[in-house]
Amino acid sequence: MVQKQGALIAIGGNIPSRAGDPARTLRAALQRLSELGVPVDAVSRFYRTPCFPPGAGPDYVNAAARLAYDGEPEDLLALLHEVEAFLGRERVRRWGQRTLDLDLIAMGGTVWPDSQTYAEWRDLPLERQMREAPETLILPHPRMQDRAFVLVPLADIAPDWRHPVSGRTVAQMLADLPGERRDEVRAL
Repeated sequence: MVQKQGALIAIGGNIPSRAGDPARTLRAALQRLSELGVPVDAVSRFYRTPCFPPGAGPDYVNAAARLAYDGEPEDLLALLHEVEAFLGRERVRRWGQRTLDLDLIAMGGTVWPDSQTYAEWRDLPLERQMREAPETLILPHPRMQDRAFVLVPLADIAPDWRHPVSGRTVAQMLADLPGERRDEVRAL
């Protein structure tokens, strides 16, 4: 069993939910996690980020949170999906518009399900990333090091968290990104 490792999640949305606009939806998701017995230890500032791929919808509101959780990664993922559904998330199109996206980014130093599977998904070409999804949870998130909309908020709450495969901290991974990608993520 994974013990209180400080799960890191990325939170985002770009269309209204039953809770309201995307920022209200993110707040409602964090509240719902607490109601389900998953304490929220820290929350980043909220950020506005461009939709990807460009033109696919309105800009996103993104944030990150650190959760206290003493269960298995797959059980936490199921809870995250439950919160998404509670707030009206429908999984229609990969990387499409959404009311809410709760991505499990990392659980301490856990590599899940194994290093080989992680490496395969990390190295997947972009065109395949856009149409394929893994059948199992992959930790840490195989694209986190490439995404300013994940790293900028994570740097607010866990700048010293160290990636268990690359050995890089959140702050180092963020510094590795081109400045223009970091600058696209703007605090609300």
